[in-house]
Amino acid sequence: MARFVGNFVASAKLFDLCCTMKNWWLSGIIVAIVGLCHAVPSPNLIFILADDLGYGELGCYGQKIIRTPEIDRMAQEGLRFSHYYAGATVCAPSRSVLLTGQHQGRTRVRGNREGAGLTANDVSVARILRDAGYRTAIIGKWGLGEFDGSEEGLPWRQGFDEFYGYLNHQHAHNHFPAFLWRNDRRETLRNVVTAVGNRGAGYATVKQQYADDLFAEEALKFVDAHRDRPFFLFWSMVVPHANNERHRKIGNGAEAPNLGSYAKEPWSENDRAHAAMIERMDGYVGRLLAHLKKIGIAEKTLVIFTSDNGPHRESGHQLTRFQPAGPFSGIKRSLTDGGIRVPFIAWWPKTIAPGRTSDYVGSFADWWATAADLVKAPVPKTIDGVSIVPTLRGEAQKPQKFLYWEFHENGFQQAVLYQGRWKALKRGGADRPLLLFDTRHDVEEKRDVASSHPDLVKIIESYLLQARKDDPAWEPQW
Repeated sequence: MARFVGNFVASAKLFDLCCTMKNWWLSGIIVAIVGLCHAVPSPNLIFILADDLGYGELGCYGQKIIRTPEIDRMAQEGLRFSHYYAGATVCAPSRSVLLTGQHQGRTRVRGNREGAGLTANDVSVARILRDAGYRTAIIGKWGLGEFDGSEEGLPWRQGFDEFYGYLNHQHAHNHFPAFLWRNDRRETLRNVVTAVGNRGAGYATVKQQYADDLFAEEALKFVDAHRDRPFFLFWSMVVPHANNERHRKIGNGAEAPNLGSYAKEPWSENDRAHAAMIERMDGYVGRLLAHLKKIGIAEKTLVIFTSDNGPHRESGHQLTRFQPAGPFSGIKRSLTDGGIRVPFIAWWPKTIAPGRTSDYVGSFADWWATAADLVKAPVPKTIDGVSIVPTLRGEAQKPQKFLYWEFHENGFQQAVLYQGRWKALKRGGADRPLLLFDTRHDVEEKRDVASSHPDLVKIIESYLLQARKDDPAWEPQW
């Protein structure tokens, strides 16, 4: 025991030295060497990302109709965040923020634009963890680089040892695809697909293999294969995203192998299928947590469950039935909280005290710093997020001053959250007045109070002048 403590202290001193270094790659090498020599225990890391799941679509966040017992149990056994934000209001930039630790005004991919991807200059969290001795994998939806000119953004060039899933978002619209990628090779599936375009998108006319079922099996296999060493699994689900092509062509874009326990509900097929997708997602999470307990590694594994942005309406289901954004206004593609505020649950038996709720205000940019903190890797000044390890452990944590988002579709928009309370929106032009909402008393962001708080408007306007890093690919088009 004394030897272990001595090794831990010595390792901590070397980790501190690493944190002062400017060369992240050299620091990463030293972190890996220290970890191997001193056997400092580091938790396995599993980040589960649902696709277009709203804040209000889980029972533990107020959902009354769709049943999510497994994720509700995860919240009961872990820590539920009530005030957490996605990286963006649409898929690709939200993932870019998550993996680079930079908010949407500075990360590489700032919108759902064809051909946009990470580059060799981007340091993903997977690269840091792999350098620290972790086995890394992305299973599911990628969307940050592919074989079309953005090859530097391919998963295996961004620090992932293993990849199984979809490379681009359009392909991922189809839950019954003709093929999936395993690293750099296509694996043909038994589904028969009517293609739409040349990027793998389409809809299945013969449905035999559901992609998210395959991803769930692959996730369990990865955990089994690497149970004896630290690993990082980024499980990027596609449920409950709609099949946009199917919705346009044949009507129902909510695709599930069956309607589950909702088959006999007197609702539209769209509503029943949407609920069934979430029910299926809930089952995946339950299987994983049960498996971690069964093989004896639950207590050394941190699992995060969240969603990449707010809820969609692309499958034609009724928002009024499910109230997927909870008490907030807006959905996916909105910068009001309904579009960016997401469920966020952390589970780590014996480290995270069960049954807690945290009102800590954070965003996806925090994951990079959090993972680095857990392996004692240095966090450069280019990272916008902060480690939430203190909050996970039940310790006090200083709130972040600013959170930032932008949106590039149908005219440029910006959003800022100041001191976890004051939400500012700018639309229509750089010279347009700022809208300001007190989200503590106005969760729907309906009452503009800018005229009553000129001091706050001045602070936020000043921040907006330097919040973005200029990038020719993402010039504001007001």
